[in-house]
Amino acid sequence: MIKCVILDDELLAISYLKLLCEQIENVEVVKAFNDPKVFLSEIGTIDCNVCILDIEMPGMNGLQVAELISNSKKIIFTTAYKEYAAEAFDLNVVDYVRKPIKKERLIQAFEKAQELVASSQKKGFIEWNTNIGKTVIFTEQIAYIKTSEIDSRDKEIILYDGTAIVLKNLSLKNLLEMLPPKDFAQVNKKEIVALSSIKVFSTNEIITTIASGNENFLKLQIGEAYKSSLMEMFAK
Repeated sequence: MIKCVILDDELLAISYLKLLCEQIENVEVVKAFNDPKVFLSEIGTIDCNVCILDIEMPGMNGLQVAELISNSKKIIFTTAYKEYAAEAFDLNVVDYVRKPIKKERLIQAFEKAQELVASSQKKGFIEWNTNIGKTVIFTEQIAYIKTSEIDSRDKEIILYDGTAIVLKNLSLKNLLEMLPPKDFAQVNKKEIVALSSIKVFSTNEIITTIASGNENFLKLQIGEAYKSSLMEMFAK
């Protein structure tokens, strides 16, 4: 299922795109925006896997927006201009659809997006924007993830060898969707743990195999909202 968000500064263009999407099987428009800044302030909390971005917009264009979210969302560009094609594909986007948009052409773009979404869920690594640039991280190497204490929009990944890498501008919800669901679980509002890192757990606390100084191991508090889902994962 493709869950998409639309960003276009023209309301008529948004209405037309939503109409086309409603005619395409397995595609749902979750939300639409006509302001890039509002879009960026909310996209981290929206359950979606594809963003349809117009390129020509006042203030902030679609290319600039894509640079900020390409690590967590598949992107389809729409534009009436062909001169942005090279820049668009440098961002590794799904597709570049010229306006006026036709239903058949949009279906092709969604088919590409669906393949990439499915592929990213199966493969053992993910490419993210991090504090050291574009970085490929193998999910089997991830022990623990927490919200950055410096900037809550960023997330800190701790690998099994102790390496720490900061993911830029990514919500825990969207991050969890990118990880293999059988291997990771969110334990509270600020932390995700690899199930293989768990040594023992009770109804309120998880003790991990992750060293935490003074020969101790990292302990995580289980939030009330996450207890039942954690119990279900271990019951399987």
